Amino acid sequence: RNLQFLDDMVREKELAVQETSDTLSACRLRSKMLAKQLDHVDMEIEREEEAGNVAAVSRLQAMSSRMCTELEREKELELRLALTLKQNLVELWQIETEQGKYDILREQLQKDEEELQMQYQEEREMRIGKEKITALQAEGTRRTREKREEEARRKCEERNKKLLEDARRNHEKAVCFLRQSMARIREKNAKEEVKAQEHMERRIQAVLSLKTSITSNRERLQTLQILNKAKALEAKKEEMKMREAILAEGGNAIREIFLHKRQQEDEKKKEAFRELQKSRKMEIVSRILQERASIHKQKKSQCPTKAAKARVIFSCILNPCVLPPKPWRSPSVCSLAGEGTAPQGESSENRPQDVLWESGDGDTERDKTLLVPEFPGLWSREYDLHKVPKADPTQLAIRAMRKQMAEKKMKEPQTGIVHKQTVPGQEHKHCAFHSKPSCIHFKDFVVGQIYKKKIILTNASYSVNYCRLVGISECLKDFISVHFDPPGKMSSGMSCEFLVTFKPMVNEGLEGAVMFMAQTGSFSVPLKCTVKTCILALDKELIDFGRLVVGETISQPISLTNSGALGTRFK
Repeated sequence: RNLQFLDDMVREKELAVQETSDTLSACRLRSKMLAKQLDHVDMEIEREEEAGNVAAVSRLQAMSSRMCTELEREKELELRLALTLKQNLVELWQIETEQGKYDILREQLQKDEEELQMQYQEEREMRIGKEKITALQAEGTRRTREKREEEARRKCEERNKKLLEDARRNHEKAVCFLRQSMARIREKNAKEEVKAQEHMERRIQAVLSLKTSITSNRERLQTLQILNKAKALEAKKEEMKMREAILAEGGNAIREIFLHKRQQEDEKKKEAFRELQKSRKMEIVSRILQERASIHKQKKSQCPTKAAKARVIFSCILNPCVLPPKPWRSPSVCSLAGEGTAPQGESSENRPQDVLWESGDGDTERDKTLLVPEFPGLWSREYDLHKVPKADPTQLAIRAMRKQMAEKKMKEPQTGIVHKQTVPGQEHKHCAFHSKPSCIHFKDFVVGQIYKKKIILTNASYSVNYCRLVGISECLKDFISVHFDPPGKMSSGMSCEFLVTFKPMVNEGLEGAVMFMAQTGSFSVPLKCTVKTCILALDKELIDFGRLVVGETISQPISLTNSGALGTRFK
């Protein structure tokens, strides 16, 4: 670099010396021409003075003075140029002297450059050789690839031919199956048509038989009406005879007739009740037989433990425990089912299970025992339905205590009393309600817009629970409003909903919670509001180009993704 700088300076100084010398020679030439012109003007002035031409003399004198001034200027310029030329020559000699000091280095540099050029030439020859080898390898690879492609194309053609043949065979099979299925469908349709015709004929026959039965029933009804009228006339005649006989004896005819009618009505009711008892008895027996058969089937399919449990359940069904007598209890299905068991003196475990399936006298005994109610009441003594029973003070006290306890439980969620939720073997220690979603998040909001979200609260405790809204965080009251209708009692697993409305006024993030009170304590649902942000991420952490060949160019793309809602610039 220094040698190049000295060479450039030498060239610049040589060029400056050349220009200065040219300018100096031109200046000297102009000075000579001005001197000649001045001599010529002086001769003209002398000639005009001799001729006495004053105007020409004055004009020539002015020209002479002007030329003298120009000549002086040219001489001064000549002197300056000579000085400048001398200085440039001195500087040029100094630079040449300095340049002569680096002649040895210049020769060494020329040698190094020649060696570098030779090295570059050798490298070019080696690279050309490698490229030729690479080209030969690429040609071999291309030929191998062409052979593989040819083999793959041939295999694909063979596979396509095979697929076509398989498709043709499958089509033939499908056509055959389609014909068979169409024949079956036609046969089925024909059978359905025959069935429809038979059904229509049966319906016609049913309508005709119904018509005939209606006519016969009408005739039978007319005969029954005539018989009923005859029976009514006979009853009136008997009533008249009874009244005449009672009056003849001197008794109260109206009272006796009323008692007689009431006795007849009671007998009819007893008969109807016996029929009802018999029908219920048969129904209960059939149900118990069905349950026994089902339990017998389960014994064969289930494991021994489950079979033992089924026997216990069946024994409980056949031998219900004897309850203490309660007043004003109507006979139920359970009481009817237990009427065929052993007397009260025996325990339920010692009662035989096969009593209901005895024959002969056992049926008559069951008919008698089924008519006896389990609890004393309407069936043990006569009772007037029009009389109102007197209230028992103990019953009234129990009802009042139950009412007070219910009111106390209703007030507990409002007073903030906390109860533990327990089940056999464990206690509920976590939050009584779960929210879905677990966090209320208003993401990427815009100021001035209104956002709404519906949240579901689920009762995750072990029993019935309550829930009421307490409020929201102080920092959210200007932006968040909650609409919540208290659902009242909520069983375990039940859920309710509430609506959260967000109206942003400022472009900044907010955090808080919506607070609730439950029977098991207070809980809250977190609430978060986040503004739009830019989230930049690259798809690669390391760029690995692998093994490369000298002179090869390879590139890999990098994806920069903005997963946020706010745009941004990058570099």
